[in-house]
Amino acid sequence: QQQTVKLSTSTPFFDNLQETPVKGAIVKVTNDSDQQEVLFIDQNNGDYKTDEFVPVIGQSYTLEIIYDDETYLASETMTSVSEITSVYQSRENGFDKEALEVNIDFNDPNDIPNFYLTKFQRRGDLLQTIFDVKDEFTDGNKISIFYEKLNNEDTGETEFVPGDIVDISLLGVSEPYYNYIKLLIQQSGAQGGPFSTTPAEIKGNCINLDNPDNYAFGYFRLTEVDEKVYLFE
Repeated sequence: QQQTVKLSTSTPFFDNLQETPVKGAIVKVTNDSDQQEVLFIDQNNGDYKTDEFVPVIGQSYTLEIIYDDETYLASETMTSVSEITSVYQSRENGFDKEALEVNIDFNDPNDIPNFYLTKFQRRGDLLQTIFDVKDEFTDGNKISIFYEKLNNEDTGETEFVPGDIVDISLLGVSEPYYNYIKLLIQQSGAQGGPFSTTPAEIKGNCINLDNPDNYAFGYFRLTEVDEKVYLFE
């Protein structure tokens, strides 16, 4: 399928809500084993696309971006994921025993450290909810994850009701990415309001070879994903 790399530059918080796309960059991904390169074509809107990149599970790849006379590199290994074996609704697993929740089950491979990212988004909601999961205490066993929404007058959040549709994704991720996204999730849930100081700046895996201080935000990630859709009854 078509793959897309999105590039933009950061802007001051109070400037505007518009993206500032990067145009004119050179973007390619290289197979670290045979050095085969795939070039992503500039769409002149910040997107760089190709339909020639076919990643292999367990293979490492390097993303190279050349922009404004500086070269950025990031390396990652294509990570597999277990298949979701069941999706179902219940009321007993969440914090509110009266509220509906959606559950997923999957089997974790034995004797292999595995790291996962799960995404849940009710259709119509603006944002998705993300959970980081590792098999430190569940290696080789069935892993179950539930997602519940509670009524909250301050945020406008409402419980699930029959007829709601939830899009679910289970991704296998590398340990470095797991550590990265875990910190981001922790910081995004921190209290203190929009003007509180960020506890610590979190760096991804994209480095600048020419000017290390001008590194890129974000993370070059290669994952297999299993997706499900659930309709509440």
